[in-house]
Formats: sequence, C-alpha cells, structure tokens
Amino acid sequence: MPKKADTKKTTAKKTTSKKTSLKKSSTKKTSVKKAQVKKSSAKKLPSKRTATKKTTVKKSTARKRTSPISSYKGRKGEKYMSAAMKKHFNAVLIDWREHLKEEMQKTFDHLKNKGESYADPIDRASQEEEFAFELRTRDRERKLINKIAASLEQIKQDDYGYCYACGIEIGVKRLEARPTATHCIDCKTLDEIKEKQLGG
Repeated sequence: MPKKADTKKTTAKKTTSKKTSLKKSSTKKTSVKKAQVKKSSAKKLPSKRTATKKTTVKKSTARKRTSPISSYKGRKGEKYMSAAMKKHFNAVLIDWREHLKEEMQKTFDHLKNKGESYADPIDRASQEEEFAFELRTRDRERKLINKIAASLEQIKQDDYGYCYACGIEIGVKRLEARPTATHCIDCKTLDEIKEKQLGG
C-alpha cells in the first residue's frame, strides 16, 4: 500500500512539474512574439521626424515650381532702371513668355487629341465653339508674346521703362502690374478717352 501512495505522489509531482514547465515555455513564447511584433512595427512605421522631413521637402519643391517672381524692392536712392531693376524685369518677362508658350502647347495638344468630329450636330457645334474660343485666347497670347519680345529688346537697348509719347518714367509699380507697358499712366488714360470719344 505505501508503494502505491509513493507512485501517486511521484505522478502528481511529474504532472505539476510538466504544468509549470508548460507555463514557463508559453510565457517565453509570448514574450518572444511580443518582442518580434515590436521590432516589426518599429521597422514598418517611420519616426515622426522623418515623415515630417519628407513632406516638407515635397512642399518646398512644389512652391518653387509654382511661385511667381516676387515684386521688385528697390533700395533708397536707387537710380531708375538700374542694372538690378533691368535684370528683375528681364526675368519677369522671360518667365511670363515661357508660361504662355507652355499654355499654347497644351492647347495644340488638346486640339490634336480631341480632333474627331461628332455625328450629332449639336455636339459638333459645341466642340467647334470651344475650339474657336481656345484659338482666340491663344491668338491674344501670341500677340502678347510679341509684345514681350519687344520689351526684352527695349531692355537690351536701354529704352525700357520710359513712355513712348512723353518720354517720362513709366514707374516701377505700373511695370510690375503690366511689364509690357509702353506708356505712362497719364498718356494711357488720354489715349483711352480719345478712343471712347471716337468710338462713341
């Protein structure tokens, strides 16, 4: 009888030792899994600093592409149409000309791609009207490109920024608003009044 009791005790000890070893191994496995999950999540998610750096770089490049040239800030006692002023207006005119050329190219591409004629006469009429409007706009821009070329030539010959009619300074503010201006504000208003009188 005592032998049976001993065997019961030994089997009980074995089962308890198995249970404790199972618990230890399961806790080890879960801790290992948790550590692996932490490592993988750390690899997948970039830090906040790197994410903000990437977005700021993208924003700054976008700003560089789309931002126009800022207005000219002259120094005190600076001579009218100094070298710096001419350089500024030269850059403004060239930038404007390039933008107009890009728009013209987009229009030509659009006309080529949408050149098919519709069977429905209403659709065809609306398409022709759209094309006519775009071509009128581009014709105005072509004339403006010619004016820009004339203004760039004036900068080379040191005639830029002076009124054709009276010869006085057009002014930096007027040239900022309309870089291709050839008349001062007084002469331009007089011309407009004459046009209204002749037309009316």
